[in-house]
Amino acid sequence: MNQPRMKPAVLRLLVIFPNLMSYILLFGVVVYIRTNLEALKAADALNVWLIIAAVLGPMAVYTTYSIVKRIKAGVL
Repeated sequence: MNQPRMKPAVLRLLVIFPNLMSYILLFGVVVYIRTNLEALKAADALNVWLIIAAVLGPMAVYTTYSIVKRIKAGVL
């Protein structure tokens, strides 16, 4: 039974788009922290937001590294 094949360009787009969205989310979190720094300190919520940013950053970088490695290997 023949399964329909997806074009490589569409597959790359479906893989890269969520990665791009993770960088946009990380940028938004950093902007939120910078613009509301005093309020976050006053509410003792700064640590939570810094942990969120510290988790999202390496995840986005590792995902980008993994995608680039797969594209170079010819898997994607």
